[in-house]
Amino acid sequence: MIEVLEQLPHPPERIWALLGDPEIYPRLVREIAWTERLGGRQPGRGARYRMRFTEHTASAGIVEDEVAVLIHRPAEHLVMVSQRHADAHVSIRLDPHADGTRMQVVLALPDRSDRADGTMRRWIRHALTMLGHALDGTAPRAAPASVSARQSSFAVARTLTAAGVLKSRPDRALRGLAALQRWGPTIVGGYQASAARRPDEIALVGERGGTTFAELDARTTALAAGLAEYGVGEDKRVAVMARNHPGLVESMIACGKLGADVVLLNTGLSADQVAEVVQRDQPVLLLTDDEFAPLCHTLPPTLPRISVWSAGVGGRDIEKLIADAPTRPLRKVDRPGGIIVLTSGTTGTPKAARRRNPPGLGAAASMYSRLPLRSGDRIFVAAPVFHTWGLAALQLGMPINAALVMQRRFDAENTLRVIAHHRCTVLVAVPVMLQRILDLPARVRGRYDLSSLRIVASSGSAMSGEFVTRFMDTFGDLLHNVYGSTEVSWASVADPVDLRAAPTTAGRCPPGTRVAVVDPDGTPVPPGAAGEIAVGNDMLFEGYTSGEGSPMCGDLMRTGDRGYLDADGRLFVSGRDDDMIVSGGENVYPRPVEELLHTLPQVAEAAVVGVPDHEYGERFAAYLALRPGARLDAETVRRYVHDHLARYAVPRDVIFVRSLPRTTTGKVLKRVLAADRST
Repeated sequence: MIEVLEQLPHPPERIWALLGDPEIYPRLVREIAWTERLGGRQPGRGARYRMRFTEHTASAGIVEDEVAVLIHRPAEHLVMVSQRHADAHVSIRLDPHADGTRMQVVLALPDRSDRADGTMRRWIRHALTMLGHALDGTAPRAAPASVSARQSSFAVARTLTAAGVLKSRPDRALRGLAALQRWGPTIVGGYQASAARRPDEIALVGERGGTTFAELDARTTALAAGLAEYGVGEDKRVAVMARNHPGLVESMIACGKLGADVVLLNTGLSADQVAEVVQRDQPVLLLTDDEFAPLCHTLPPTLPRISVWSAGVGGRDIEKLIADAPTRPLRKVDRPGGIIVLTSGTTGTPKAARRRNPPGLGAAASMYSRLPLRSGDRIFVAAPVFHTWGLAALQLGMPINAALVMQRRFDAENTLRVIAHHRCTVLVAVPVMLQRILDLPARVRGRYDLSSLRIVASSGSAMSGEFVTRFMDTFGDLLHNVYGSTEVSWASVADPVDLRAAPTTAGRCPPGTRVAVVDPDGTPVPPGAAGEIAVGNDMLFEGYTSGEGSPMCGDLMRTGDRGYLDADGRLFVSGRDDDMIVSGGENVYPRPVEELLHTLPQVAEAAVVGVPDHEYGERFAAYLALRPGARLDAETVRRYVHDHLARYAVPRDVIFVRSLPRTTTGKVLKRVLAADRST
């Protein structure tokens, strides 16, 4: 039994506004990782909660418990008791005082030899310090894990050594370093270095076979010579519209060797959008798969087009360019070509973001410290390479000489087949792909030996807590959730330990990355408070090709996403700023409603959008796709949400659909849904 007394210069009502809701405790108490209210009972006496605790000791682990509220007297007394451990409870008593409030915290825990009173008191006082900052409206001087220190050269070398980047024969290592010195840690430099260090190892595996690093170097040099005949060179741009296959990677390397920038076109663009991108970014050449030829009919006839993936019916393709390439050496360029990625716009023409070439291997090392890729990995890149996450897989795979396995189209069962056949160790995907894999019948999943797989890395959109837990229960603790954007690259990584503790977390930032949650003025918000997420690292993009940039907050880039940091430094993303609605004067975000709807066993997909309302200004509309054979009605959905969330979060409209509209990278097209209810 441990008692801590504290004097706070705030009235009991203000303190109770935070302490009266156990679901926000993880934002203030470092040792509480997750809290969710169980059943349909409203907060108050008798309410039950599932809690996950993380203990900051040598034998750290995750402990789950259920607690019930025994006493709930607002602004006076709160008592919660454990449902699993006799006599374990916490009591919080608030007594008004002339200078504010006298607060008494009494904690009773099961007898544990590794718990010392001093340790427990420090835990409680840390929580009270966080509470004080929240009440004062101030951020701690060093917000927990919102700043990850820049790596030292020794730390970078140690991480790269552990990943196997520096392991090579001395003579080959020197040739690899020479390639990096010339080209830098770019796509060209990475593959040139791999060709020097591991010439006979497999670099790319596609549906038409594999290519070694030496073969890839020779092919891309020949391809570059052929592309030069079309005017490709320094300060020029080449548009590439292709699915995931080795020809796409070869095209990027060849353009880089000529000093030309590659504009990666989303394969889901319309003909009009392709024409607008071409008009805006003025490429001198278009490299595209044959299947996208119909999208090119409005392009200028003076723009040459070469096939990257040909059906073999003749015409100009990269195989012919490689075979007929002139043998003269490539002209030396002052800088390797860069990469331009289109943002994930769901309406209009996406912006084109100039990706920054890494300043050194430190950027890769920072990610390896959170995403444990290793030399010799076979990485199945299911996420589209034209997407920031698929491109990141390519960039992270280069330093470790990873073999990239690619398939032109995603199919859930075929993904398992390819992983089993090629003994892939890493799967890089977007959440909707993992959802399709998990939805396969168990008998189908059981046909394939996935024992080689040790990392499943996902990014691109949010994953529900229910899905995260179910995926890891099915496939093991392999899942890593990466949060980032086209503009900021990566910001944080949630590893399996983080996801077991708090399934909806975006994790912690890698070394050298800084994450802050700020108010509209750019001031860091108090502990646990929501605000806009801002990110700083060496991989912030250079700006859009239109000349625009992203708003900054000091040396941090604003993301447009809202979120908060919990007391243990984990980042949580609440949604986009423009997803928020004002309903009856309350600011409401759809993410908590979507999270809740995903816990309904009948629901396969859920999306919540704001639509106009003549009485409340705006209201929520929920779109649900049900599992095969499942039944659900709108009133049951509304009642379920009302049992768990505030009244203004209840969707007045509940619409059942076969599937949700998505982009080619799996993001739900919420603007399409909102427009549907507004017309």
